[in-house]
Amino acid sequence: MNHQHPLIDNWGVEPVLFHLGTIPVSSYSFFVSLGIIAGALVYYFEARKQRQVNEHSFLIAVGALAGAALGAKMLEILINVDNIDSLNSLAAFLLSGRTIIGGLIGGTLGAMLTKKILHIQTKKGNLFAPAVALGVAIGRIGCFLNGCCYGQPTKLPWAINFGDGIMRHPTQLYESLFMLAMFIVLKTYYKQKPVKPGYLFKVLMIWYFIFRFLVEFIRVERIAFWHLTYFQIIATFVLLYLALDDIKLLTIKLIENGRKFR
Repeated sequence: MNHQHPLIDNWGVEPVLFHLGTIPVSSYSFFVSLGIIAGALVYYFEARKQRQVNEHSFLIAVGALAGAALGAKMLEILINVDNIDSLNSLAAFLLSGRTIIGGLIGGTLGAMLTKKILHIQTKKGNLFAPAVALGVAIGRIGCFLNGCCYGQPTKLPWAINFGDGIMRHPTQLYESLFMLAMFIVLKTYYKQKPVKPGYLFKVLMIWYFIFRFLVEFIRVERIAFWHLTYFQIIATFVLLYLALDDIKLLTIKLIENGRKFR
């Protein structure tokens, strides 16, 4: 499943938000753009509050945004490569499909590459974390109104009919509420307790990929293998990668403790 949706008339809750003259403005494009703007503002105000508004902060942000845009698009194409059988279908994916997971991975790699190229040593993850959380929370509202990234059938009272007469999980809103909660937690945690550079972004990534692994069970997604979706498999590898540092530290401590008892 991507940000396209079934070819059904009137699919989605409110796919067109309003018109500028005769030009329709899609809910998806509007809220994704609004999420990017809101995230950028949160990043700027956090940087100013921490007295980190400088050229490095700007360049890392640009690198992260570029990486996020590329990653969100490339992962969508890779997952759906078997559905791309012509230039027209490739153009459709280039103009529509994006993935949050690809954006997060691409944004992280973009920031890392920017720092490496420009020899920047400072970490800005604590600034990025609440900005990303709020941006995704707002962007997912666009997914909900557009009718993409929808859930499986359910009889829960808050189920939504996206256009095919089937009541489904509003998984887009689940993710929006989860990321809004993460935004509040990160902002509160950052105020109450000093943390090491980059720590909050790692916290956000871990919890988001745990959430995403679980919510995939009630989303309409293609199964890859082992009864898991492509996104669940990617989430598993990302979580393992994020846990590597902790595993290394634990291993070192176990070795050191073992030497003490020799």
